[in-house]
Amino acid sequence: MNILITGCNGQLGNEIQLLEKENPQHQWFNTDVQELDITNVDAVRLFVQEHQIDGIVNCAAYTAVDKAEDNEELCTKLNAEAPAYLAKAIGDRGGWMIQISTDYVFDGSKHTPYVEDDDTCPNSVYGRTKLVGELNVQKLCERSMVIRTAWLYSTFGNNFVKTMIRLGKERPELGVIFDQIGTPTYARDLAIAIMTAIDKGIVPGVYHFSNEGVISWYDFTKAIHRMAGITSCHVRPLHTAEYPTPANRPHYSVLDKTKIKQTYGIEIPYWEESLKDCIEKL
Repeated sequence: MNILITGCNGQLGNEIQLLEKENPQHQWFNTDVQELDITNVDAVRLFVQEHQIDGIVNCAAYTAVDKAEDNEELCTKLNAEAPAYLAKAIGDRGGWMIQISTDYVFDGSKHTPYVEDDDTCPNSVYGRTKLVGELNVQKLCERSMVIRTAWLYSTFGNNFVKTMIRLGKERPELGVIFDQIGTPTYARDLAIAIMTAIDKGIVPGVYHFSNEGVISWYDFTKAIHRMAGITSCHVRPLHTAEYPTPANRPHYSVLDKTKIKQTYGIEIPYWEESLKDCIEKL
């Protein structure tokens, strides 16, 4: 198959590129904004036609959650309109698409893990635009998968794990929120799940993927410091109210992964195992 990867320079895109070497049976087209502007409908259609693309994995997104509150137009272009252009172009060819989405489509008011058909209720610009992107993809490409994920980190780019390691080495004390609960996702584990879906065949629908387990940002930071051997930084628990941000975060965004595990027969690693793997690589 000819497979287009968008956002190839991001965390997930980089992890997918590492796995492509193990899947040489496919022709991979790794693109970022320099190679393909996904907000240009004509450029998207032309690229898909010229390279006879069979499938798309859309890893591109506007992910600066707080900045999105003041940049709604750009956020909408990247998170809502661009996925529609990609879905229409590949849908017209009878191809498939995997759209990466987010836990931010929920408001976080639930107290049990979110399943795929729970009512969505985003309360940030980022969450709203990502939800529109999901709906556009499902409407315009019959063979589409939406995979919602959360708390993504990796050895690539900027992310929470790298930031906590850096701050832990720089500062004697750190305040981290303890009343937002979720599950981290090692981008490599998500990339492996995506490769499994491509290999076994796209089963259309919405899916959830994160690592196993439940944790707060505070506990996550303590684990990061422990594994990175940082002992000189005191980590304090903070209430969300003590650390106001422009965008609202879901207080509880644990995702139920039963559907993707049963559909594709995958085993998802516990968050602590994956964090250890990432920190060893770093």
